[in-house]
Amino acid sequence: MIHYVCKYTPIELFKGFGEECIVLEEMPENFDVSDRVAHANLCGFGKSVIQAVLEGKVENLVLVNCCDSMQRVYDIVKSTKKCKFLYMLDLPHEDHECEKVKFAHNILKLKQEYENYTGKRFDKMLFLKAFAEREVQMKPYIGLMGVRVSSVLEEMIRRDIKMRVENLTCIGGRRIVALPEEWEDIEEEQMVLAYAEALLGQMPCFRMNNNTRRNQLFLDPNLKGIIYHSIKFCDYYGFEYASIKRDVKVPLLKIETDFTSQSAGQLSTRIQAFAETIEGANVADPGKKIGEEAKERMASGIYYVAGIDSGSTSTDVVILNQNGKIKSTMIIPTGGGAMLSAEKSLDQAVEKAGIRKEDIVRIVTTGYGRAYIDSGDDSVTEITCHAKGAHYLNPNVRTVIDIGGQDIKAISIDENGAVTNFLMNDKCAAGTGRFLEMMARTLGMPLEEMSTKGLEWKENIVISSMCTVFAESEVVSLVAQNKNVADIIHGLNVSVASKVGALAARLGKKNPGEYMMTGGVAKNKGIIQALEEKLGAKLYICDEAQLCGALGAALFAYKKCKNEE
Repeated sequence: MIHYVCKYTPIELFKGFGEECIVLEEMPENFDVSDRVAHANLCGFGKSVIQAVLEGKVENLVLVNCCDSMQRVYDIVKSTKKCKFLYMLDLPHEDHECEKVKFAHNILKLKQEYENYTGKRFDKMLFLKAFAEREVQMKPYIGLMGVRVSSVLEEMIRRDIKMRVENLTCIGGRRIVALPEEWEDIEEEQMVLAYAEALLGQMPCFRMNNNTRRNQLFLDPNLKGIIYHSIKFCDYYGFEYASIKRDVKVPLLKIETDFTSQSAGQLSTRIQAFAETIEGANVADPGKKIGEEAKERMASGIYYVAGIDSGSTSTDVVILNQNGKIKSTMIIPTGGGAMLSAEKSLDQAVEKAGIRKEDIVRIVTTGYGRAYIDSGDDSVTEITCHAKGAHYLNPNVRTVIDIGGQDIKAISIDENGAVTNFLMNDKCAAGTGRFLEMMARTLGMPLEEMSTKGLEWKENIVISSMCTVFAESEVVSLVAQNKNVADIIHGLNVSVASKVGALAARLGKKNPGEYMMTGGVAKNKGIIQALEEKLGAKLYICDEAQLCGALGAALFAYKKCKNEE
């Protein structure tokens, strides 16, 4: 078996030796093995290759000199002596005639090296049979672009996107335009030259100097959106992303991973929310249709719907009546499980409303725990739900800021409450509700007191680190220096506002209209004041701010019922 890492790898050549070829895309849980021999700042994919070799998962490996990191990977792998066959293929940056000849020479050299290694003879007929015709589909699709994605991430994207997904990354979209039937009677050197031309004739990766065909891709009328993937410490594709962001008009989502299996799960909400922004998308894709019993209750003219927001710190419920008016709400701390907290919060909301649970004809769930709530009929991301809820509470809002328990979201919405764009910080707890809870605990005061105490500040103290751990150390040091607690809290508020304001400003400048803050942190007066100063605009704050996600979910349930009436 031959493992390879690049779509320009001549895998048909190896099939001419009767070998099986497979893309190397190991996603380890961590880099504990590769970190022993590789620099800490080597890209995640490079580390994954090294780790797969060190763990004995790869015996034969063909690399391509696409970047400096890959050259370093080759050097490290070679030094381990773990691979029986290791080869670095020299790939040109151009596709003109001179480079085609050079690349053909490199392929012949690889062929000779493999013959010497295995003692096998190259079978021309096996080589020609390796070229399979690929069906070209003229249907709407989402382009997955940028640097390579793992099969784990690609499968998650295909699952969450309700549209055809084309892998157009540096490893995907391998299409060889070749006519092997015309190669049967020509000399080997001529055949390999034609083969080299076919390999270089693919949709070019970004390392190629001539990207004309790649740029034409953006003009494809069937392209309905782009998910652009980058890997931590890989700046190469950042140049292309900047140009795409500037020039391309279709919806665009940038995701970054470190190429570990742990990073994939963090992206599910962002991918699903992106799917909900695509033109023609069915936001509330029904998990089950409205049953006959529910329809009979709807026919009576008196019925209710509910939205459940299962967050990291609280589980919120909103119940709407048949007229779309709020009947009851409930907020409880999220306990040991999303399902248990959801049922408990819903039961209390039902009791508060003075109705029966059977009177609720449809439930939509949202939040991080939405997938684990069995009682829900539909599931919608919290990004889309917060947008829907915010528009319901104030139709003039165009930018929604949600500081949740473990993430920060800035959401642009249109005049109908639909998401047009969003930015999200989900890498760590910095600037989130959890961050503020930890700081309150460090200062030894309730979170409610901390929310107003910072308004009394006199000295402008700068908290230099946003990392939760380091910020906590700074706070401890400031307390030891007998700094005023109000000044310390103000410094924390400003640091949070700087982080949040940077996200919101990037959206708000291109999306004029009111700002609204949702989530539990909207109760923090110190954060609100600091954020308004950063934005240079007033924030719309309402009593239902923490319930915005659950409200949006309930509104989707209500819309579904109205469409069924």
